[in-house]
Amino acid sequence: MSPFHHCSSVSLPNPNLKPLMYQAMNLSLSCESRFPIFSTGPRKTLHLKPPRVSSGPEPGTKTLTENLISLLRVVPDWADEIKERGMQQKRTLYTHEKWVEHRSSLRHVRHLVSSFSSRVILSLIPPVFFFTSVAVVIASYNSAVALEWLPGIFPILRSSSLPYQLTAPALALLLVFRTEASYSRYEEGRKAWVKIIAGTDDLARQVICSVDGSGDELVIKDLLLRYIAAFPVALKCHVIYGSDIARDLRNLVEADDLSLILESKHRPRCVIEFISQSLQLLKLDDTKRDLLESKMLHLHEGIGVCEQLMGIPIPLSYTRLTSRFLVFWHLTLPIILWDECHWIVVPATFISAASLFCIEEVGVLIEEPFPMLALDELCDLVHSNIQEAVKSETIIRNRILAKIKLHEFKHSPNGRHIS
Repeated sequence: MSPFHHCSSVSLPNPNLKPLMYQAMNLSLSCESRFPIFSTGPRKTLHLKPPRVSSGPEPGTKTLTENLISLLRVVPDWADEIKERGMQQKRTLYTHEKWVEHRSSLRHVRHLVSSFSSRVILSLIPPVFFFTSVAVVIASYNSAVALEWLPGIFPILRSSSLPYQLTAPALALLLVFRTEASYSRYEEGRKAWVKIIAGTDDLARQVICSVDGSGDELVIKDLLLRYIAAFPVALKCHVIYGSDIARDLRNLVEADDLSLILESKHRPRCVIEFISQSLQLLKLDDTKRDLLESKMLHLHEGIGVCEQLMGIPIPLSYTRLTSRFLVFWHLTLPIILWDECHWIVVPATFISAASLFCIEEVGVLIEEPFPMLALDELCDLVHSNIQEAVKSETIIRNRILAKIKLHEFKHSPNGRHIS
């Protein structure tokens, strides 16, 4: 029965004398108590609790998808850790003995034995393993179809090798140009650091020769030489990830100067400011001061080149294109080679992936040139050169003065020294 039927059964006083409007009002008033939703008066605020929706797993727990992703990332993360550890490894300058070992006829055996410790080869484990697994899956599927283990609606995955023959030169050119572009960046970084080291040595030599005094002059000279030796160290820490500048500069500059350098946003330029201010405090004529200031131009240029190489990589579109080309190539390689190789597609895919991805990996590694350079030994070489120049300055000067006096004594008329 409709609820309105109950409302209409309510008795009204003298309904014949009441207008229709009052009947409607009485009807609404009588229904309000039973059906408050039709009430025209102020409504009470309903405090409805929202339904409790599951917000996912409790904090600290992982879903099945997250656990699967973590499991799949174990090998790539391990390979990346080995690669980054190798990037932070200190390089050494070659000596005569190392060059003899480098060109030895046994170098191929030595390189083959050290393959399992090579970070380049270990970093290739994830992609090579993945594409080899894809080849195994495709070969297993095709074998199952050929042996009629699967219904006839499943086709054998095969294709003509003509597209690969046409695109192979394009892939080769991509890899060659990618590696060549990376090597050009490495070469530019090497030349920049050659100029930095040469400019630092030249500036230190000019300071040692130009400043000759006592008291405050000697104190400023000693501090200035310390700042000059600290500049390549600060720049090295600026361009190499994970460097500890506080540890590297601890024995070069004083503690208060080190704290100011560490607080600076651009530490190499802060060291240059120390050098400039020290030059201004020296009592030199304008010609010598201008000469010393001009020697600092190589330091500023070195900072610019290093920051440019750090901040501007090879165009990302080129890197992505090479990577996508390699991935698509090896995903479809087992299909292309199936008719000719059958299960040989598995070792063929392994060899192809290991070779081509190795070339691409080398290009990626040397694209950032500074971890490939022996910057720590170059900085130590600058420091040792300055120390040796300071120690030999007095000895060499005294020897030259002694030779002059001996020459004057030998050529004096009476065999005596001419004062």
